[in-house]
Amino acid sequence: MSEEFIPSLTLDPNATAAAVQEAPAEVEEKKEEEVPVEKVELSSLSPAEQAAVLNFAEQIDVTNTEQILNYGSAAQKNISEFSDAALNTVRTKDLGEAGTMLSDLVVELQGLNFDQEEKKGFLGLFKKSTQNIAALKAQYDKAEVNVDKIVEALEKHEVTLLKDISMMDKMYERNAEYQKELTMYILAGKLKIEQLRNEELPKLVAKAEESKLPEDAQAANDFANLIGRFEKKIHDLELTRTISVQMSPQIRMIQNNDQLMSEKIRSSIVNTIPLWKNQMVMAMSLYHSEQAMKAQNEVTNVTNQLLEKNAQALHQGSVAIAKEAERGIVDIETLKKTNLELIATLDEVRQIQDEGRAKRAQAEEELGRIETELRQKLLAMKG
Repeated sequence: MSEEFIPSLTLDPNATAAAVQEAPAEVEEKKEEEVPVEKVELSSLSPAEQAAVLNFAEQIDVTNTEQILNYGSAAQKNISEFSDAALNTVRTKDLGEAGTMLSDLVVELQGLNFDQEEKKGFLGLFKKSTQNIAALKAQYDKAEVNVDKIVEALEKHEVTLLKDISMMDKMYERNAEYQKELTMYILAGKLKIEQLRNEELPKLVAKAEESKLPEDAQAANDFANLIGRFEKKIHDLELTRTISVQMSPQIRMIQNNDQLMSEKIRSSIVNTIPLWKNQMVMAMSLYHSEQAMKAQNEVTNVTNQLLEKNAQALHQGSVAIAKEAERGIVDIETLKKTNLELIATLDEVRQIQDEGRAKRAQAEEELGRIETELRQKLLAMKG
């Protein structure tokens, strides 16, 4: 259990700022209790804090213009800086870079083409299938690289968010401290105002009424105006304190958002991204199976075609061979035809021979006649 933090109230704004800078950055236990916004009571403080407020109220001098002008200004400045810091942390939830890469990855995954028409023919199928698988492998390699980039970007955002969560714890603690500090400034101021209105101002008014001097009346009026301006300053501090009170749930809300986002990022890294990779591997394997099925189907079709053609050729060849085997050496029709040709030849040869014999007989007769005529002619010539 750490010691109770008691703000060091001061009328010197520079000294207050220095004290703020020297305040411990971390405490062992968070101070969850907040002073109610509606009404600030001295009884809400611890005995040590009440003593510090009472002691500080005695040191306030409303006649010191610079002191009143800067009263609590350092605490107000710190609250304003906390507000700016809280708003700036919202930017850490911007996942623009990772979002862009996610969108690009989705486009790449949607662009993967599993429906390209294959070339016809056995060789064309394997050539086209190899080209398609190589193209898809290249696309998946690119997608995997982008997934790794997304994981890296998400991890960076996760680290940033976890740092913000830690920073928000410190901001919450420091805000509680400054809220307590503002409360003590307000209570000290109100105690001083109450004292001035109930004790100091009545004395000045009584003096002016007794002396009837205008300068005493003016002094009483000026003192009343000083009290009024100091009341306005206290009111400004109350407004600043309200901002500080509102910042506590704002800080916790931003912190909770950071925690939810970091858990979501961790879930994506641990669950979603590996699921993507598994699905990508499964999709590639399914595509390989589909290509193998198409190749096997083509092989089966070609085998069936070869069997059908071979069976048809075997049928035709076997029938032709059987027919040829059953034929004689010479066809009967051929023998009939050759026999008719032979008979016709013999008839024609015999006819030619008969005509030759007749012509030779006739020639013999003619030769005898010629020879007789020649002999007679020779005998008739007597010299």
